Amino acid sequence: MRRALDLARAGVGLVSPNPAVGAVVVDSSEQEAGAGTHTYDGVKHAEVLALEQAGERARGGSLFLNLEPCSHQGRTGPCADAVIAAGIRRVVCSMKDPNPQVSGAGFARLRTAGIQVDVGLFEADAKKLNEGFAKYIRTGTPLVTLKAAMTLDGKIAPPPLGSRHPTEVAAGGSTGGWITGEIARRHVHQLRHEYDAIMTGVGTVIADDPLLTDRSGLPRRRPLLRVLLDSWLRLPPASRLVKTAQDDVLVLYSQADENKKQELEKLGVRVERIAPAHPDGRPDLAEVLRHLGKREITSVLIEGGATVNWTALSSGVVDKLFLYYAPKILGEGAVPFAASGGSPISHGMLLAHRLELHQFGEDFAVEGYLGDPYQG
Repeated sequence: MRRALDLARAGVGLVSPNPAVGAVVVDSSEQEAGAGTHTYDGVKHAEVLALEQAGERARGGSLFLNLEPCSHQGRTGPCADAVIAAGIRRVVCSMKDPNPQVSGAGFARLRTAGIQVDVGLFEADAKKLNEGFAKYIRTGTPLVTLKAAMTLDGKIAPPPLGSRHPTEVAAGGSTGGWITGEIARRHVHQLRHEYDAIMTGVGTVIADDPLLTDRSGLPRRRPLLRVLLDSWLRLPPASRLVKTAQDDVLVLYSQADENKKQELEKLGVRVERIAPAHPDGRPDLAEVLRHLGKREITSVLIEGGATVNWTALSSGVVDKLFLYYAPKILGEGAVPFAASGGSPISHGMLLAHRLELHQFGEDFAVEGYLGDPYQG
C-alpha cells in the first residue's frame, strides 16, 4: 500500500482534475506483478495499467490501491469490471471514492462478484493526497489553502518604506529581503506544485512584483494558473506577471473601463469580470471560486497580502492553512498577517484543527484545517 501511495503521488501535477491514484497487483505467490500511476493525458486508470502489466499473473492475486475503483462510465469503462474480469481475488484499498457517482458502488460491485474487499489502510494519507479532488467533485469549487510566511509576532512584511529610517534592514516584502530562509522558500514551490492555481491581490503585485510560478522543477500537465484579484485593473503592464503571461494569467476585476481591459488582453492576459461583493468594489470570493471551478480548477493556493488574507478568512472560503514562521520579530508598524479594516468575522472565531508542524531549518510551519474537504 505504501508503494501504491507513492505511485499515486507521482501523478500530482499530471492528473487534475482527476484524482491521484496508484495501484499495485500482487500475484498469488505474493510477488509484485504490475503497477500503475494514473495521469490525465494517459487516460487509463491506475488499476487498469497495473492489471495490463500483470497479465495472467493477476488471476488469483491481490490489488492494492489508494482509491476505490470506479463503477461508472466516464472517459474509460468501469474499473471495477476490469478488476473482476482479471480474476483478482482480493482488493485492499485506502478509502471510498468521494465522487457521488461512485461512493461505495465500486466496492459493492467487487463484493457481489465474490472478491474480498478490505478498506481503510493508510486512509488518512490517502485522504490528504486527494483532498482537492474531494472538495471539487462534491461542490464544484476548489479546495482553498491560505499560505503565508510571517514573523513570530505575526507580521508578513516590514513597515512601508516611507515610515522607516533609510538605514533599517529589510526582512521581507518589496524591500528585497526575505522573512523565511532558503529551505522554507524551496518548500513553497513544492507546495505550489500541488495546486492548480495560485491567487493574490493587485496590492501584492504592485508592492513585490512577484512571478507566482511553480519553480519546483517537477512536471505538470497544466501550467499553474496565476489568478489576480484586481477590482479596478491597476495591474502594471510592466509587471513580471504580465511580461511572462502565456495564457496562464487570469485577472478578475469588478469595476474598470474597457480600455484597461483591452490593454491587458493585448499583452496576453485573460481579463474577466466578477460581480463585486463589497462597497469598495472587491470581488465576491465565493463567486471567484465558482468561476474557477467551471475551469476545472480543483485547488487554489492564496498567497496574498493582509487585506486578501482577511477577506478570505472572513468570507469563510478557506479550507486549509499553511503558515510559515521565521524566528524573527518585526514589531510595531509592520504589516500584519491579516488586516480587517474594522470588519469582524461574521461567523465567529475561527478554530483550526488536525494541526501538523513542519520544520524547515530554523523556520517552521503550521498546517491545519478550517473545514473538512470531505464533508459539509
